Amino acid sequence: MFHRLCLLLALFTLIGCAPRDALIIGMDATYPPFEFVDEKGQITGVSVAIGQEIAKVVGKPVEFRNLSFDGLIPALQTGQIDLIISSLTANDQRRQAIDFSAPYVKTGLSILAAKDATVQNDEDLKKPGRKLAVRIATTGEQWCRAELPKAELVALDTDAACVLEVVNGTVDAWVYDQVSVMNYHAKHPDRTRALLAPLREEVWAVGLKKGREELKSQVNQALAQMKKGGAFAKLADQYLAKERDLMKAQGLPFVFE
Repeated sequence: MFHRLCLLLALFTLIGCAPRDALIIGMDATYPPFEFVDEKGQITGVSVAIGQEIAKVVGKPVEFRNLSFDGLIPALQTGQIDLIISSLTANDQRRQAIDFSAPYVKTGLSILAAKDATVQNDEDLKKPGRKLAVRIATTGEQWCRAELPKAELVALDTDAACVLEVVNGTVDAWVYDQVSVMNYHAKHPDRTRALLAPLREEVWAVGLKKGREELKSQVNQALAQMKKGGAFAKLADQYLAKERDLMKAQGLPFVFE
């Protein structure tokens, strides 16, 4: 009986260590048009299209998992997922924990200001008595904590909660990425203002567990093929045409350029 139990334990160990058949990609699907859940309950968007192209190069079927944004890096580190494709900014702080692919988006932090707030730029955010919404675990929160030590920060865990604070005028502004600021201002044009000049330029990249060099090479190959073949331009036509036109009208480079 003891030997049989040992054999069963050994078998379970081998199964647990075996490579999985699918490429598991984690994302927080609350960020349209990059990653969101459609009316059929399916995860879709720009990030899903990127993940599908990567899976083709890797040679595996792909599975997408919808996780909270602040749970993505722990899930990657513990092997629950193989990649993060979730509009994730590649920065030095995160590089201490995980690795990144080549960048596929260039963007910047910008400001969604309340209609009646006396905020026009980053210098206005530094004035005494400022109250700002920040989304937990985002680079917007990191920037505010580093650059605006005197501001009162309201830390929230969803975009919707941050937008509501701005719309209701209970905070002066929310610092977040340009595409989001454009989209949320379009939904609340009478209660918000979009200040798109970048507070800081950023890049988004695919997140990988440290040491997975072969997978990183495959991810970079897929991204290079997408750029060369015009796939990102097609995704812009499908998902981001309005944002692309607005950014160009303001003399700002588009995110895939």
